[in-house]
Amino acid sequence: MSPTETLAVREQQLSLWVAQQLARAPKSIQLKPIASDAGFRRYFRFSTPSQWLAVDAPPQTEDSLQFINLARYLSAHKVNTPSVLAADDASGFLLVTDFGDELLYRHLTPETVATRYQQTFETLVSLQKCVDEPTLIPRYDLALLRRELQIFSEWFVGNLLGYGLSDAENTLLDKLFTDLENSALEQPQTLVHRDFHSRNLIICSDNTLGVIDFQGALWGACTYDLVSLLRDCYIRWPAALVKDLALDYRKTAINKGLLPATIDEQTYLRWFDWMGLQRHIKVLGIFARLNLRDNKPHYLKDLPLAIRYTLEVAQAYPALQPFADWFREKLLPLAEQHSWYSDYLTAGELK
Repeated sequence: MSPTETLAVREQQLSLWVAQQLARAPKSIQLKPIASDAGFRRYFRFSTPSQWLAVDAPPQTEDSLQFINLARYLSAHKVNTPSVLAADDASGFLLVTDFGDELLYRHLTPETVATRYQQTFETLVSLQKCVDEPTLIPRYDLALLRRELQIFSEWFVGNLLGYGLSDAENTLLDKLFTDLENSALEQPQTLVHRDFHSRNLIICSDNTLGVIDFQGALWGACTYDLVSLLRDCYIRWPAALVKDLALDYRKTAINKGLLPATIDEQTYLRWFDWMGLQRHIKVLGIFARLNLRDNKPHYLKDLPLAIRYTLEVAQAYPALQPFADWFREKLLPLAEQHSWYSDYLTAGELK
Protein backbone atom coordinates (compact mmCIF):
# COMPACT_ATOMS: atom_id res chain seq x y z
CA MET A 1 0.00 0.00 0.00
CA SER A 2 1.38 3.41 -0.96
CA PRO A 3 1.75 6.20 1.64
CA THR A 4 -1.17 8.04 0.04
CA GLU A 5 -3.37 4.97 0.23
CA THR A 6 -2.35 4.41 3.87
CA LEU A 7 -3.35 7.98 4.76
CA ALA A 8 -6.69 7.54 3.00
CA VAL A 9 -7.40 4.35 4.95
CA ARG A 10 -6.54 6.01 8.26
CA GLU A 11 -8.75 8.97 7.42
CA GLN A 12 -11.66 6.59 6.76
CA GLN A 13 -10.98 4.75 10.03
CA LEU A 14 -10.80 8.06 11.90
CA SER A 15 -14.13 9.14 10.41
CA LEU A 16 -15.83 5.94 11.60
CA TRP A 17 -14.28 6.27 15.06
CA VAL A 18 -15.44 9.90 15.37
CA ALA A 19 -18.98 8.85 14.43
CA GLN A 20 -18.93 6.25 17.19
CA GLN A 21 -17.69 8.74 19.79
CA LEU A 22 -20.33 11.30 18.89
CA ALA A 23 -23.09 8.69 18.44
CA ARG A 24 -23.74 9.84 14.91
CA ALA A 25 -24.31 8.04 11.63
CA PRO A 26 -21.00 7.38 9.85
CA LYS A 27 -22.22 9.08 6.68
CA SER A 28 -22.83 12.28 8.65
CA ILE A 29 -19.13 12.65 9.52
CA GLN A 30 -17.18 14.23 6.69
CA LEU A 31 -13.68 15.31 7.68
CA LYS A 32 -11.79 18.24 6.14
CA PRO A 33 -8.02 18.34 6.62
CA ILE A 34 -6.43 21.49 8.03
CA ALA A 35 -2.80 22.54 8.36
CA SER A 36 -0.52 20.04 10.10
CA ASP A 37 2.55 20.74 12.23
CA ALA A 38 6.16 19.60 12.02
CA GLY A 39 5.25 16.16 13.35
CA PHE A 40 3.21 13.40 11.76
CA ARG A 41 -0.13 14.37 13.30
CA ARG A 42 -2.99 15.35 11.00
CA TYR A 43 -5.92 17.53 12.03
CA PHE A 44 -9.46 17.54 10.65
CA ARG A 45 -12.55 19.68 11.05
CA PHE A 46 -16.04 18.47 10.27
CA SER A 47 -18.00 19.60 7.22
CA THR A 48 -20.64 20.84 9.67
CA PRO A 49 -19.63 23.24 12.48
CA SER A 50 -18.33 21.57 15.62
CA GLN A 51 -16.41 22.51 18.74
CA TRP A 52 -14.13 19.51 18.20
CA LEU A 53 -11.13 18.66 16.05
CA ALA A 54 -10.41 15.10 14.96
CA VAL A 55 -6.73 14.17 15.24
CA ASP A 56 -4.85 11.37 13.53
CA ALA A 57 -1.67 10.78 15.55
CA PRO A 58 -0.01 7.59 14.24
CA PRO A 59 1.13 5.55 17.26
CA GLN A 60 4.37 4.61 15.46
CA THR A 61 5.56 8.22 15.68
CA GLU A 62 3.28 10.08 18.12
CA ASP A 63 2.72 9.54 21.84
CA SER A 64 -0.98 10.30 22.30
CA LEU A 65 -0.99 9.22 25.94
CA GLN A 66 1.70 11.79 26.73
CA PHE A 67 -0.37 14.45 24.98
CA ILE A 68 -3.47 13.52 26.98
CA ASN A 69 -1.65 13.47 30.31
CA LEU A 70 0.11 16.77 29.61
CA ALA A 71 -3.16 18.40 28.54
CA ARG A 72 -4.72 17.48 31.87
CA TYR A 73 -1.63 18.52 33.81
CA LEU A 74 -1.40 21.92 32.12
CA SER A 75 -5.11 22.59 32.48
CA ALA A 76 -4.84 21.86 36.19
CA HIS A 77 -2.14 24.54 36.34
CA LYS A 78 -4.34 27.17 34.63
CA VAL A 79 -2.84 26.85 31.17
CA ASN A 80 -5.54 26.99 28.49
CA THR A 81 -5.03 23.76 26.54
CA PRO A 82 -7.50 21.76 24.42
CA SER A 83 -9.80 19.42 26.30
CA VAL A 84 -9.74 15.79 25.21
CA LEU A 85 -13.28 14.51 24.61
CA ALA A 86 -12.23 11.04 23.52
CA ALA A 87 -9.06 9.16 22.68
CA ASP A 88 -7.95 5.79 21.37
CA ASP A 89 -4.29 5.60 22.25
CA ALA A 90 -3.75 2.31 20.42
CA SER A 91 -5.05 3.71 17.14
CA GLY A 92 -3.80 7.26 17.67
CA PHE A 93 -7.23 8.88 17.27
CA LEU A 94 -8.40 11.84 19.37
CA LEU A 95 -11.21 14.36 19.61
CA VAL A 96 -9.99 17.65 21.11
CA THR A 97 -11.24 21.20 21.52
CA ASP A 98 -11.06 23.34 18.39
CA PHE A 99 -9.52 26.68 19.40
CA GLY A 100 -10.04 28.10 15.91
CA ASP A 101 -7.60 29.59 13.39
CA GLU A 102 -6.72 32.93 14.97
CA LEU A 103 -3.03 32.24 15.49
CA LEU A 104 -1.16 34.85 17.51
CA TYR A 105 1.08 35.17 14.45
CA ARG A 106 -1.79 36.80 12.54
CA HIS A 107 -2.45 39.34 15.27
CA LEU A 108 1.10 40.64 15.68
CA THR A 109 1.84 44.05 14.21
CA PRO A 110 4.27 46.78 15.31
CA GLU A 111 1.28 48.44 16.99
CA THR A 112 0.01 45.36 18.85
CA VAL A 113 3.18 43.39 19.59
CA ALA A 114 3.88 44.82 23.06
CA THR A 115 0.30 44.29 24.27
CA ARG A 116 0.00 40.81 22.79
CA TYR A 117 3.32 39.69 24.25
CA GLN A 118 2.29 40.92 27.67
CA GLN A 119 -0.70 38.57 27.32
CA THR A 120 1.65 35.71 26.43
CA PHE A 121 3.73 36.52 29.52
CA GLU A 122 0.71 35.71 31.70
CA THR A 123 0.50 32.29 30.07
CA LEU A 124 4.26 31.80 30.37
CA VAL A 125 4.07 32.54 34.09
CA SER A 126 1.39 29.85 34.43
CA LEU A 127 3.61 27.40 32.55
CA GLN A 128 6.59 28.18 34.75
CA LYS A 129 4.52 27.89 37.92
CA CYS A 130 3.76 24.26 37.08
CA VAL A 131 4.92 21.83 39.75
CA ASP A 132 7.54 19.37 38.60
CA GLU A 133 6.32 15.82 37.97
CA PRO A 134 9.39 13.83 36.90
CA THR A 135 7.36 10.77 35.95
CA LEU A 136 5.44 12.88 33.40
CA ILE A 137 7.97 15.49 32.27
CA PRO A 138 11.36 14.35 30.91
CA ARG A 139 14.51 16.22 31.85
CA TYR A 140 16.07 18.66 29.38
CA ASP A 141 19.44 17.25 30.37
CA LEU A 142 22.95 17.33 28.96
CA ALA A 143 22.44 14.28 26.77
CA LEU A 144 19.30 15.69 25.14
CA LEU A 145 20.82 19.12 24.62
CA ARG A 146 23.76 17.50 22.85
CA ARG A 147 21.57 15.27 20.67
CA GLU A 148 19.64 18.32 19.53
CA LEU A 149 22.78 20.25 18.65
CA GLN A 150 24.13 17.32 16.69
CA ILE A 151 21.11 17.54 14.40
CA PHE A 152 22.73 20.74 13.09
CA SER A 153 25.98 18.97 12.23
CA GLU A 154 24.29 16.03 10.55
CA TRP A 155 21.31 17.51 8.73
CA PHE A 156 22.12 21.18 8.08
CA VAL A 157 25.88 21.12 7.65
CA GLY A 158 26.31 17.65 6.19
CA ASN A 159 23.09 16.66 4.44
CA LEU A 160 21.68 20.02 3.30
CA LEU A 161 24.83 22.03 2.60
CA GLY A 162 27.01 19.03 1.75
CA TYR A 163 29.89 20.27 3.90
CA GLY A 164 32.28 17.80 5.53
CA LEU A 165 33.56 18.78 8.96
CA SER A 166 37.27 18.44 9.72
CA ASP A 167 38.61 17.31 13.10
CA ALA A 168 39.42 20.92 13.96
CA GLU A 169 35.89 22.04 13.06
CA ASN A 170 34.37 19.25 15.13
CA THR A 171 36.50 20.44 18.05
CA LEU A 172 35.27 24.01 17.53
CA LEU A 173 31.66 22.85 17.52
CA ASP A 174 32.20 20.63 20.56
CA LYS A 175 33.44 23.64 22.55
CA LEU A 176 30.50 25.74 21.40
CA PHE A 177 28.01 23.00 22.22
CA THR A 178 29.56 22.52 25.68
CA ASP A 179 29.34 26.26 26.42
CA LEU A 180 25.69 26.38 25.36
CA GLU A 181 24.82 23.26 27.36
CA ASN A 182 26.48 24.65 30.49
CA SER A 183 24.58 27.92 30.11
CA ALA A 184 21.27 26.06 29.83
CA LEU A 185 21.94 23.83 32.82
CA GLU A 186 23.08 26.62 35.14
CA GLN A 187 19.74 28.41 34.81
CA PRO A 188 16.77 27.84 37.13
CA GLN A 189 14.83 24.90 35.69
CA THR A 190 11.11 25.13 34.96
CA LEU A 191 8.52 23.58 32.69
CA VAL A 192 9.50 24.20 29.05
CA HIS A 193 6.76 24.06 26.41
CA ARG A 194 9.57 23.76 23.85
CA ASP A 195 7.67 25.35 20.94
CA PHE A 196 6.23 28.44 22.60
CA HIS A 197 5.86 30.73 19.59
CA SER A 198 3.31 32.66 17.56
CA ARG A 199 2.02 29.68 15.57
CA ASN A 200 1.33 27.56 18.64
CA LEU A 201 -0.61 30.24 20.52
CA ILE A 202 -4.19 30.96 19.49
CA ILE A 203 -6.44 33.92 20.26
CA CYS A 204 -9.64 32.16 21.29
CA SER A 205 -13.16 33.56 20.77
CA ASP A 206 -13.17 34.94 24.33
CA ASN A 207 -9.77 36.63 23.72
CA THR A 208 -7.96 34.21 26.00
CA LEU A 209 -4.76 32.58 24.80
CA GLY A 210 -4.95 28.92 23.82
CA VAL A 211 -1.80 26.79 23.91
CA ILE A 212 -1.25 23.90 21.49
CA ASP A 213 1.58 21.55 20.40
CA PHE A 214 2.84 21.05 23.95
CA GLN A 215 3.39 17.28 23.81
CA GLY A 216 7.18 17.68 23.73
CA ALA A 217 7.29 19.58 27.03
CA LEU A 218 10.41 19.13 29.19
CA TRP A 219 11.85 20.35 32.47
CA GLY A 220 14.62 22.75 31.49
CA ALA A 221 16.09 26.25 31.29
CA CYS A 222 13.88 29.14 32.37
CA THR A 223 14.69 31.31 29.31
CA TYR A 224 13.92 28.68 26.67
CA ASP A 225 10.25 29.50 26.06
CA LEU A 226 10.85 33.24 26.35
CA VAL A 227 13.45 33.26 23.60
CA SER A 228 11.28 30.93 21.49
CA LEU A 229 8.59 33.60 21.68
CA LEU A 230 10.65 36.76 21.27
CA ARG A 231 13.07 35.39 18.67
CA ASP A 232 10.35 33.53 16.84
CA CYS A 233 11.50 31.54 13.80
CA TYR A 234 8.57 32.91 11.79
CA ILE A 235 8.52 36.62 12.65
CA ARG A 236 11.25 39.08 13.62
CA TRP A 237 11.17 42.16 15.84
CA PRO A 238 13.76 44.93 16.37
CA ALA A 239 16.59 43.91 18.68
CA ALA A 240 15.90 46.80 21.10
CA LEU A 241 12.26 45.71 21.49
CA VAL A 242 13.27 42.09 22.07
CA LYS A 243 15.75 43.15 24.76
CA ASP A 244 13.17 45.36 26.50
CA LEU A 245 10.55 42.61 26.47
CA ALA A 246 13.03 40.04 27.76
CA LEU A 247 13.95 42.28 30.67
CA ASP A 248 10.27 43.01 31.31
CA TYR A 249 9.68 39.29 31.70
CA ARG A 250 12.71 39.03 34.01
CA LYS A 251 11.02 41.54 36.33
CA THR A 252 7.75 39.64 36.13
CA ALA A 253 9.48 36.33 36.89
CA ILE A 254 11.22 37.85 39.92
CA ASN A 255 7.95 39.37 41.18
CA LYS A 256 6.19 36.01 40.81
CA GLY A 257 8.93 34.17 42.67
CA LEU A 258 10.06 32.27 39.59
CA LEU A 259 13.52 33.83 39.43
CA PRO A 260 15.89 34.90 42.21
CA ALA A 261 16.26 38.67 42.46
CA THR A 262 20.03 38.10 42.54
CA ILE A 263 20.01 37.28 38.81
CA ASP A 264 21.07 40.59 37.27
CA GLU A 265 20.11 41.85 33.82
CA GLN A 266 23.46 41.00 32.22
CA THR A 267 23.33 37.39 33.39
CA TYR A 268 19.71 36.98 32.34
CA LEU A 269 20.33 38.41 28.88
CA ARG A 270 23.33 36.10 28.39
CA TRP A 271 21.19 33.12 29.38
CA PHE A 272 18.47 34.35 27.01
CA ASP A 273 20.88 34.88 24.09
CA TRP A 274 22.78 31.63 24.51
CA MET A 275 19.58 29.61 24.96
CA GLY A 276 18.29 31.17 21.77
CA LEU A 277 21.50 30.27 19.99
CA GLN A 278 21.13 26.65 21.09
CA ARG A 279 17.56 26.64 19.84
CA HIS A 280 18.34 28.23 16.47
CA ILE A 281 21.31 25.95 15.81
CA LYS A 282 19.00 23.02 16.53
CA VAL A 283 16.26 24.53 14.34
CA LEU A 284 18.64 24.76 11.38
CA GLY A 285 19.11 21.01 11.64
CA ILE A 286 15.43 20.25 12.23
CA PHE A 287 14.18 22.36 9.32
CA ALA A 288 16.76 20.73 7.04
CA ARG A 289 15.62 17.29 8.25
CA LEU A 290 11.95 18.15 7.75
CA ASN A 291 12.77 18.95 4.14
CA LEU A 292 15.11 16.05 3.36
CA ARG A 293 13.60 13.24 5.41
CA ASP A 294 9.95 14.18 5.88
CA ASN A 295 9.23 15.86 2.52
CA LYS A 296 8.22 19.20 4.06
CA PRO A 297 10.13 21.70 1.89
CA HIS A 298 8.14 24.71 3.10
CA TYR A 299 10.36 24.84 6.19
CA LEU A 300 13.33 25.82 4.01
CA LYS A 301 12.02 29.36 3.66
CA ASP A 302 12.37 29.79 7.43
CA LEU A 303 16.06 28.84 7.49
CA PRO A 304 17.44 32.33 6.65
CA LEU A 305 15.88 33.95 9.72
CA ALA A 306 17.33 31.20 11.94
CA ILE A 307 20.72 31.81 10.29
CA ARG A 308 20.39 35.52 10.96
CA TYR A 309 19.58 34.97 14.63
CA THR A 310 22.49 32.53 14.91
CA LEU A 311 25.04 34.95 13.50
CA GLU A 312 23.76 38.00 15.37
CA VAL A 313 24.04 36.33 18.75
CA ALA A 314 27.29 34.48 18.08
CA GLN A 315 29.13 37.59 16.94
CA ALA A 316 27.90 39.58 19.95
CA TYR A 317 29.95 37.50 22.44
CA PRO A 318 33.75 37.15 22.27
CA ALA A 319 33.53 33.53 23.47
CA LEU A 320 31.29 32.70 20.50
CA GLN A 321 33.16 34.73 17.86
CA PRO A 322 35.20 31.78 16.49
CA PHE A 323 31.96 29.97 15.67
CA ALA A 324 30.48 33.11 14.08
CA ASP A 325 33.59 33.61 11.93
CA TRP A 326 33.59 29.95 10.84
CA PHE A 327 29.88 29.95 10.03
CA ARG A 328 30.16 33.14 8.00
CA GLU A 329 33.25 31.95 6.12
CA LYS A 330 32.38 28.30 5.48
CA LEU A 331 28.63 27.79 5.70
CA LEU A 332 27.07 31.07 4.64
CA PRO A 333 28.45 30.97 1.07
CA LEU A 334 26.99 27.48 0.67
CA ALA A 335 23.61 28.62 1.98
CA GLU A 336 23.63 31.56 -0.41
CA GLN A 337 23.75 29.15 -3.34
CA HIS A 338 20.29 27.80 -2.47
CA SER A 339 17.05 29.34 -3.74
CA TRP A 340 15.55 29.42 -0.23
CA TYR A 341 18.28 31.86 0.77
CA SER A 342 18.42 33.90 -2.42
CA ASP A 343 14.63 34.32 -2.30
CA TYR A 344 15.01 35.73 1.20
CA LEU A 345 17.63 38.18 -0.04
CA THR A 346 15.48 39.19 -2.99
CA ALA A 347 12.60 39.94 -0.65
CA GLY A 348 14.85 42.34 1.25
CA GLU A 349 14.45 40.47 4.51
CA LEU A 350 18.07 40.87 5.53
CA LYS A 351 18.15 44.66 5.43
